[in-house]
Amino acid sequence: MSASIDRRVFMGAALAGAAGLALGAGRPDRAKPRWIKKALKVGMIAPGETIGEKFAVAQQAGYDGIELDSPGPYKVDDVLAAISETGLVVPGVVLSTHWSKPFNHPDRSVRDEADVALEASLRYCKAVGGTSVLVVPAVVNQSMAYADAYRLSQAAMRRATPLAQGLGVSIAFENVWNNFLLSPLEAARYSDELNDGLASPVFGWHFDIGNIVNYGWPEQWIDTLGARVIKLDVKDFSRSKRNDDGLWKGFGVEIGEGDSGWDRVRAALRRIGYSGWAAAEVGGGDLARLTDIAERMDRVFDQA
Repeated sequence: MSASIDRRVFMGAALAGAAGLALGAGRPDRAKPRWIKKALKVGMIAPGETIGEKFAVAQQAGYDGIELDSPGPYKVDDVLAAISETGLVVPGVVLSTHWSKPFNHPDRSVRDEADVALEASLRYCKAVGGTSVLVVPAVVNQSMAYADAYRLSQAAMRRATPLAQGLGVSIAFENVWNNFLLSPLEAARYSDELNDGLASPVFGWHFDIGNIVNYGWPEQWIDTLGARVIKLDVKDFSRSKRNDDGLWKGFGVEIGEGDSGWDRVRAALRRIGYSGWAAAEVGGGDLARLTDIAERMDRVFDQA
């Protein structure tokens, strides 16, 4: 219940009204239009044996949608039934093979498998009503050179372009710790080169706010990427924990308690005119844990 509810509801019942307002503190007003729609990754939802049960938990926790993995375990018909029963949607899917089968792998047979997985994910995304497939475009390490990663991954994306165009599904690159596309200028160039000559853009960015904090500032990336930002991933990162306890410990903070600079993030998103989906990507759990994450998302996006 929201503090903005018409107070005529409480006429003659002041004590009950006060209790209701207290219980609603910190929750978003569902009557107000929200500029950010909240999703979470399906793997965060601990309760539920079936996808229908997981959708029901996410609905109860206050989310608008769930991102699925593809290739993954959930059948299209079961997902569509869950959507129908809950009113939640699948805004997009995450390619589940991009780390194990990178598009720049030196073995051509592995690259071929990566192509097949992306094609299947594009079709699956369309079938469940999604609009984008999250993709890590390449992985750079000592045995997979940067220049090859750029060339081979762009070639793979161009092979997928006709199918993505035909389905009306975008390919959204995520900024991750893959030693690739390390500046917002290069990230913008990479997707622009792929979109060049297309009637409408196919490629953009599923921008992960917390992932950038280790080596940059989210608002600077948002300003540079601009309209290329298709969707958002939401987590936080602490530079002090990274410095004191080790790199990956930087993620050991709750949303809103790290160094992402949420006031600056919100301002940058407003500057580029962003309004759309943001998916939590943090440690999940039971209903209480998922509800807390949803409420934290509302607070950092000023929707509480």
